[in-house]
Amino acid sequence: MSNLTVCFDELPTRGGGRVGVARLNAPKSLNALSLEMIQRLAAKLDTWAVDRSVVAVWLEGAGDKALCAGGDVVALYRSLAEHDDTLVAERDGLFAETYFTAEYRLDHRIHTYPKPILVWGDGIVMGGGLGLLAGGFQRLVTETTRIAMPEITIGLYPDIGASWFLGRMPPGLGAYLGLTGAQLNARDALDLGLADRFIPRDRRDDLLGALAEADYGDHQALACRLAVEGVLDRFEARDQAPEGQVWPLRDHLQSLVGEAGPADATARILADECGDAWLAANRARLAAGCPMSVHLVWRMLERHRHSGLADAFRDELGLSVQCCRQGDFTEGVRALLIDKDKQPRWSHADVASVPEADIQALMASPWSDEQHPLRDLGVGHRVG
Repeated sequence: MSNLTVCFDELPTRGGGRVGVARLNAPKSLNALSLEMIQRLAAKLDTWAVDRSVVAVWLEGAGDKALCAGGDVVALYRSLAEHDDTLVAERDGLFAETYFTAEYRLDHRIHTYPKPILVWGDGIVMGGGLGLLAGGFQRLVTETTRIAMPEITIGLYPDIGASWFLGRMPPGLGAYLGLTGAQLNARDALDLGLADRFIPRDRRDDLLGALAEADYGDHQALACRLAVEGVLDRFEARDQAPEGQVWPLRDHLQSLVGEAGPADATARILADECGDAWLAANRARLAAGCPMSVHLVWRMLERHRHSGLADAFRDELGLSVQCCRQGDFTEGVRALLIDKDKQPRWSHADVASVPEADIQALMASPWSDEQHPLRDLGVGHRVG
């Protein structure tokens, strides 16, 4: 196996075209998204974007367990928590700024890419992995897909554009997912607009072969999109997707979240006595989660209910950096992934005790509008 963190290939197609194939290549870490992986993938997407012979892009993860299990939070933790003199600058948040800036710029690039990107969302798709999936032209899920944004367990909040796309779900559902870190299967992803097609895992190779055989016409964007959709129409098997968990419970979930506020929503979810195992796991995750994260989830969804995607990414960058500098992030990662004692010592005892001043301190951007690292994001781009 190659030592490269991202491997690239190009499949020749009829008419002299090529399908670019990008594979995250860190299966031992479930393809957790390192800064190097982000940079390599972004550079290759830029190259393929201006290559007229590249008609489409296929993005997947190596191994049979995950597209991507999330961002490289261990590297972020080490940059903030270790005490080597060479890491003083990183402890001030510079690595976090570099990492999140690169990640969000890549995610936005995928959302606005000029050529069809197909994302093979097989296996685990969490956190940063969902950031890669969410912007794809065709988001493909399988019987093994497991999607979640469990940032509440480490003192963060659903980022990677989730402040924007969770708010586009039916009222209350996005907030419930963010508060509980609920795990979704392929049917849930289809129902909630996080995926476009269900393709059985064992059809992957045949699907890639069919994409290589397709006719992409003059290689213009519309012709390429129509060709990709025509191929996928032949492989889609939505009726084989597993039974959904969210949609059958949507009225119940909406009644739990309501619109009163984060403390009330938390109290309702934790007091729910429904015996459903999926709901019980969600309650347990929220009960052990970071109280500050509850407020951040709620506040970001409110702020970006009517905003654009680029604005959400800019806002998320400031908040993510502040969470690393002064929030509960390092303690959450320590408890879950470093010491693994699963006993985080959060800054606040419960959701109701979090002062508004502490929330505002995290929500304050570290930069002026003119100095913001993502100030150019969205200029000249259209989402869709």
